[in-house]
Amino acid sequence: MRILAVIPARGGSKGIPRKNIRLVAGRPLIAYSVEAAKGSRVLTNFVVSTDDAEIAGVAGELGAPVVMRQAHLAADDTPMLPVVEHALATLEPRTGRYEYVAVLQPTAPQRTAGDIDAALTLLVESGADSVVSVYRVHDHHPARMYRLLEGRLVPYESEPSDRLRQGLSEVYHRNGAIYACRRALIEEKRTLIGSDTRPYIMPRDRSINIDDELDLAVADLLLRQVMAASESRRL
Repeated sequence: MRILAVIPARGGSKGIPRKNIRLVAGRPLIAYSVEAAKGSRVLTNFVVSTDDAEIAGVAGELGAPVVMRQAHLAADDTPMLPVVEHALATLEPRTGRYEYVAVLQPTAPQRTAGDIDAALTLLVESGADSVVSVYRVHDHHPARMYRLLEGRLVPYESEPSDRLRQGLSEVYHRNGAIYACRRALIEEKRTLIGSDTRPYIMPRDRSINIDDELDLAVADLLLRQVMAASESRRL
């Protein structure tokens, strides 16, 4: 069982300039994903895929292998599939073929090595096409959302008559931490998420996905608290 993890970290982030190397709790954001990949007991190999020399330098200092990709694979609208295919095509002539692939986005810094291993174990043992990390939605449930129709609010989904949280159906949201799939899915269907996709459920308090400055500030606060608690246990 040979598994490759790809950490995609392009340089042209628009929402948060230089997002992947911004400091979060005193460390570059990408460091948390590199650390989790290095701690995995299941991954055969991992690599940072980037188009940016500075990001490549930071990743190298963290002890991560780096694959440089061309500018056309790092545009705002570049899908993840060709990025993964490029990493495979670059590495496999040297390292051999991989049967499974995982994508670990740097924007999910709370993902741990244990999460990676549990998600990949689920993928292998279930026989599924793919596994996606998610968390259960409560307050932002679709039953509490609306569409605008001619200036009026229209319920997106019917809400339980009692409007109680306990009455809401179970709904899950992707948190961006882990996408994993069988290599055959990429080759046969040219996708990373197949028709048989299983959930790896993570707690909401470890599911922040950094898209803007507010997310970055929240992640900084949460990770500082984790680091402080860890330091306190050591003393």
